[in-house]
Amino acid sequence: MDTPIPEQLVPAGHRLEDVFLLSYRRLVVQLYGVTGDRVEAEDLVQEAFVRAAAAGQRFARTANPEAWLRTTAINLHRSRWRKLRNFSRIKERLEQPQDVPGLDDRLDVIEALRALPADQREVVALHHLADLSVAEVGRELGLPEGTVKSRLSRGRESLARALSTEQEVRHV
Repeated sequence: MDTPIPEQLVPAGHRLEDVFLLSYRRLVVQLYGVTGDRVEAEDLVQEAFVRAAAAGQRFARTANPEAWLRTTAINLHRSRWRKLRNFSRIKERLEQPQDVPGLDDRLDVIEALRALPADQREVVALHHLADLSVAEVGRELGLPEGTVKSRLSRGRESLARALSTEQEVRHV
């Protein structure tokens, strides 16, 4: 049986259901860019919403519920990544991305993003897919702006090389 979420759990004018409807797809696309894995992105965003419901008034007082959810999802991803690295040293799965609504025009970019080191992938995805400024990316990831700029620069260069190579191969 579904129990409605009390309205006091979300900011005035925003019910959790409304935040979900407005932000879920965008957050999945953004986390897909960060993780390179559609299923993982969906799982992280869903877990962030569960935590928002559990946070009660702390979530209700946030000025930007989507940013709170994105930060929570990214922190969950980092925690999971550390656990995988520390306990199993598993190689990243290389699966073909499956269709995700709204991603059809971004699949080449997502594939190129998957090839980037995680630190570059995070800043590029947040800056370009979440449309966050350099300062906002730095705040969300706990990095100095100079580090964000450096990672963005290296990530863009790698993406440009990867995407231009892919386009050249298609034209041949």
